[in-house]
Formats: sequence, structure tokens, C-alpha cells
Amino acid sequence: MSELHDECGVFGIFKNDESMNIVDETYLALYALQHRGQIGAGIAVNKDGNMKYFKGHGMIPEAIPESELNRLGKGKIALGHVKYSSGEAVDHENLAPLVMRYIKGQLAICMNGSITNFHELREELNQGAAIFQSNGDTEIIAYLIARARINAVSIEEAVREAVCKLKGAYAIALMSPSKLIAVRDPMGIRPLCYGKIGESYVVASESCVFDSLGGEFIRDVAPGEMIVIDEQGLHSYKVTESEKTALCLFEYVYFSRPDSVVDGVSVARARQRAGELLAQQHPVEADFVCGVPDCGIESAIGYSMASGIKYATGLIKNKYIGRAFNDRKKNNEYMMRIKLNALKHNVEGKRVIVIDDSILKGATSKHIVELLRAAGAKEVHMRIASPMFRNPCYLTSDTTPKEDLIASEKTNEEICKYIGADSLGFLSTESLPQIAKECKLNFCDACFTGNYPLDVSDTSRADKYSQKIES
Repeated sequence: MSELHDECGVFGIFKNDESMNIVDETYLALYALQHRGQIGAGIAVNKDGNMKYFKGHGMIPEAIPESELNRLGKGKIALGHVKYSSGEAVDHENLAPLVMRYIKGQLAICMNGSITNFHELREELNQGAAIFQSNGDTEIIAYLIARARINAVSIEEAVREAVCKLKGAYAIALMSPSKLIAVRDPMGIRPLCYGKIGESYVVASESCVFDSLGGEFIRDVAPGEMIVIDEQGLHSYKVTESEKTALCLFEYVYFSRPDSVVDGVSVARARQRAGELLAQQHPVEADFVCGVPDCGIESAIGYSMASGIKYATGLIKNKYIGRAFNDRKKNNEYMMRIKLNALKHNVEGKRVIVIDDSILKGATSKHIVELLRAAGAKEVHMRIASPMFRNPCYLTSDTTPKEDLIASEKTNEEICKYIGADSLGFLSTESLPQIAKECKLNFCDACFTGNYPLDVSDTSRADKYSQKIES
């Protein structure tokens, strides 16, 4: 169970089916994306250029009560967003979608990712007397679009001009009075795809959304591509260029749902391959293999298939801890005790291999080993379905300081001793790309190697604006 915070999720729909209720479809889509963010959610609906919205803190039922859905009414276009947090409280202004009025009416926008030239762009806008209501990337992008729209002949030209100023990782969904637009960063670091529900077009962070809504996945949005959907149909434009691609490998390790397909690769299959490679690289005799729910399960199945050691349940996760409980938690140790428990009947007297997706600070892994030993495990062997996480991620997730990452300072043996396992093995850095070998893109593995695909020197915002990277 990784201590890394999830990514945000974006969704957009352009209705071509008269019987469809796009508010309900958007609401259900956010449930399918709930794993990407639990700190807040929002929906914006466009009817004839008039936009209504509602957003709030917490999981979907808390953030958007069903009583608010009727108030949003009916419309032609809708956006939805789920937000993750770096652990601190998020102001209401930083929730998405962001809805604003500008020279051409209203504009709604949401995104997943991080703009690395944030300081430069914000200073430029400040010099133009911009007044900011939030401290995040989304408002920066909205301002750039609004300013470009003054002279641009269309909203798509304004979006093109705006995104050409951006550096970083992003998947953007926005709606103008008459169009739904989606844009992916030039390296394809953030995932984005589109499909159809009946005759209506939808864009989303992950393909699992289309399955959940009974729709069909068409394809991924290409790196640097802008998709525009209007009454005439769907139009594709190449708006930004890059000499290389760098899809975040952590989408396969942790972020994405296992039933999603990201850039041509099944997430479930990628995780199973990670387990198979782990079994080859770090074999050990044991009675059974178990996975840390949820992201370690598929890798544990892969380890079991490759090693011939049976798979069984060793840990149970409490999936019903909402934001209200999070607000009342005493400390991290208390929270971990509530979230996980060992299945004593299966564990007692057994040699257990436990598979997790990653280790960041080490506290969760230590707690898991202690749980299994307290349940009577004879031996506990920890296997990690990714390499050592040594470097902060500035492009896709919470930027945990390097000094807080246990692998940045400790060896494999020292980490093993700290967490109390009988043995510990990580997937090798060289073999990690093999888990998604059919992927259409190259990868970003900076959290493991420190090789960032672009300049991240401008990503620390705490000193200047007291803010964290937003998604």
C-alpha cells in the first residue's frame, strides 16, 4: 500500500442523445474515477452557454450530495473532476471545475497534472493586473485562454496559444459555450482518452470510465493533441510538439485502475508482469503469496503464477473510511490500524510473501509486517512491484521531500531491517519498462532514477505562494 497520494481525474461529455441525463452520467463517471482523488469533486453543466456548477470536499457522496444534482439541471455539455491533496486542507477555490466569465461568455476547466513554469506564468499575469482567487495551475491556464481569446478567431485557437506557453505534465478538459475540448501534454506524461456512450462523445483520464457507463473506448488522446467536440462532431489538432514521450510509469504501478487500458496496455496485465518479474528476480520458499490491497493484488497473482506458490488472502482492507473519519484521525499509526488487518486463519504459522506496489517512507510497510507477525506468521518476505522510490515526483503526484523517502538514504538491507521483514526485494529499474512493453510511448521513471524528462527547477511553490503542486 503506497503512501503516495493519488492523481486527479477529469471527465467531459458532449451530449448527442436526447434521452441522456448528462448530470447523472457525469456523477457516475466520477465514481469510476474516485481512486484518483478523494479530497474533493465537482460537476459543471452547460446549457445554451449558461453554466451551473457544484463542488465540495470529500468523497463523491459528501462532495456532491444527490440533492444538488437536480439543481444543476439539464444541459448539452458537462465536466467532472475528482481531486487529490498533498495532505493539507484544500480551499474551496482550488476545487474544480473552475468556472469563470470572460470576453466570450463563460468557460469551465479542470486538469490533472502540474505546470512546471508556474512561477514565470503567474508573474507574467500579475504584471497584467490579474486577480487570483486560487493558488493552483487551473486558474493560470484559464487566464491564459481568456487573454488569448481577445484576438483569437476561435476558442480552439485560444487554447492552442495558451497551452503552447505551458511546460509540464497535464491533461486538460474544458468547455466553452458550445464546445468540449481536451488537451494532453506534449510528452504524454498524463493519461487522457476518449470514447462514446451511444452517440455522445466523452473524454476521461482512464478507459475504465467508458466501461462503467456502458460506453466504448475509442483511443488515447495523443501527446500534444487537442480534441474538439461540437455539433459537427469530433475534430483533432496537433497543438504542441516534443522530441520525446514520457508517460508516467506509475500509472501502471499504482495510479490507474486495473481494468483500465493506458496507451495500449492493460493495467492489470502490467501489474501481473511486475509480479512475474519479481518471482524471477527475488525467489523465496514460502507457503503462500498475498497482495496488499488494492494495488498489490494483481502483482501478487503474477508472482504466484510464475513461482508456483499458491495465492491466498493475507490482508483485509477497510474500504469504508471516508473523509469524516480522516478529519478525526489521531495519527498515522492509528489510521493504519483501522485501514488494514491480517487474516489470522490464513497467516498463522505460515511463511508469507507479501507484495506491495511501492515503499516511500517505510512506515506502512513496517506496519504490514508487524500485522502479519502479530497474526502468527512464521516468516514475512516483502516484495515490491517497482524499484526503489528515491526521488520526489514533481509532475504527477505529491512531492514528498527527498529526505523523507526511505530509499534515498538507506540500502535494501537497511530498509529490510527497518520494516522488520525476513527478506526484501524490489523490481529492478532496468526491468520496469518490460511490464508495459507494448506501450505506444516511452516512459518517465524519474521517481526511481532521478532522470526527469523536463526542467523541474521551478516547481517548488511553498516559498513564494504558500502552495503545493495542484492536479
